[in-house]
Amino acid sequence: MKIKETVHFNWYKHLMTLVVLLMLFQFSVVITEADFQKVFTNSDQIVVFLSRLMHPDFGYFSKLITPLIKTLQMSLLGTFLGVVVAIPVSFLATPVVTGNNFVSMICRFILSLVRTIPTLLLAALLVAIFGIGEATGVLTIAIFTFGMVSQLMFQSIETIDFEPIEAQLAVGATRTQIAVWAIAPQVFSQFASYSFYAFEVNVRASTVLGYVGAGGIGVILNSSLALMTYERVSIIILTILVTVAIVDKISERVRGALA
Repeated sequence: MKIKETVHFNWYKHLMTLVVLLMLFQFSVVITEADFQKVFTNSDQIVVFLSRLMHPDFGYFSKLITPLIKTLQMSLLGTFLGVVVAIPVSFLATPVVTGNNFVSMICRFILSLVRTIPTLLLAALLVAIFGIGEATGVLTIAIFTFGMVSQLMFQSIETIDFEPIEAQLAVGATRTQIAVWAIAPQVFSQFASYSFYAFEVNVRASTVLGYVGAGGIGVILNSSLALMTYERVSIIILTILVTVAIVDKISERVRGALA
C-alpha cells in the first residue's frame, strides 16, 4: 500500500462521506417531520413503561400455554399445507422439469405475485374475507410458506446434475418419471431443509398475526398492550422468545443433519 492511500492522506474523502450522510439524515428528518424532542420530553413515560416491563407476571404464564400451543399448531399446519402445494408448483416453475418455458413462466409469475404481498397485509385481507380465528392464521401461513418455499425449491432444481435426466430421456422416460426418479432424489434433502426453515420462520411470524385477529398468542399480546398491562406483556414476550429459541435450535440441528 502506498503512503498516499492511507487513511491519513485520504481524510477529506471520509469527511465528505460523513457530510453527505449527515445531510441525508437531516433531509430524512425534514421530509418525515420527525420530532426527536418528544423522545426526551417523554422520558418519564419511558421509565414507567420499562419499570413495569421488567417485572413480568409469572402467575399469568399458565394462561399462555393454550394460546402458545395453538400458535405452534398454526405454524405446523400452515407450513405443511404450504409445502405440500409448493412441491408440485416448484417442479412446474422450471423448464428443467417441464421442458416448456411458457408453463414455467406462468408459475414463476404466480410465485412472484404471492411473494410481493406482506404477511400482515395478507392476514388482514384474509381476516376481512374469512373472519377472525386460527383458521385464517393457518391459511395466511400456508400462502406465505408456499411463496417462499416454492422459490427456494425450483432454484435448487436448476442446480442439479443433468446426467440422470439425459439418461432417462435417452430411454424414453416421461417428464413425470424424470421428475420422480431423476430429480426428486437429488433435491429431497434440500426440500426437507427448506421445510424446516419455513417452520422456523412461521413460528416467529405467527406470533405477530394475532395483531390482525389471525389467532394464537399474538391476540393476547395485542390485547395486553391495548390494556397497558405491561407485566403481562413482559411474560408474553419472554414466552415467545424462549419458544422461538427452542424451535430455532431444533430446526438448526435438523437442517444440519439433512445437509
